[in-house]
Amino acid sequence: MIRTVIAGAVLTAGLLASSGVAAAQGAPAAQSAAPFTAADAAPFLGEWTLDLQGPNGPGVFTLIVKVEKEKVLGEISGATSEPQPITDISRSGESLLLRYTFNYEGTAVDAVVQLTPAPERKTTAQIDFAGGAYVMTGTATRKEKVAP
Repeated sequence: MIRTVIAGAVLTAGLLASSGVAAAQGAPAAQSAAPFTAADAAPFLGEWTLDLQGPNGPGVFTLIVKVEKEKVLGEISGATSEPQPITDISRSGESLLLRYTFNYEGTAVDAVVQLTPAPERKTTAQIDFAGGAYVMTGTATRKEKVAP
């Protein structure tokens, strides 16, 4: 399923880029972002399950947000994809933005994960593939830490 989602994003991005539409179409996650410090990361630290829905159906991803040597780092993976490290992390308002690029069958695809606190201790999630060519939205649930 994730493979179909990514293939759709790559195809759509290629079509939009060739027609010049992609540059004119800005996704909310692609806003200008302020630096995100290790202290700012506290509400987002941990392992998350992203339960998302896109035009081609559902997708579930695992996202890890951590701090190493005062730098906020991330890692994302899907059911059929290897973990992808994320080092470009920032904020936009209350949202955490995690930008990364992955290789899909020889094509570089940009992606932005956005986590936003919502009412009632919930968190919304979005992944924007290829500058808005394919967007998945849904919820993020932090996994409970298991006591040692």
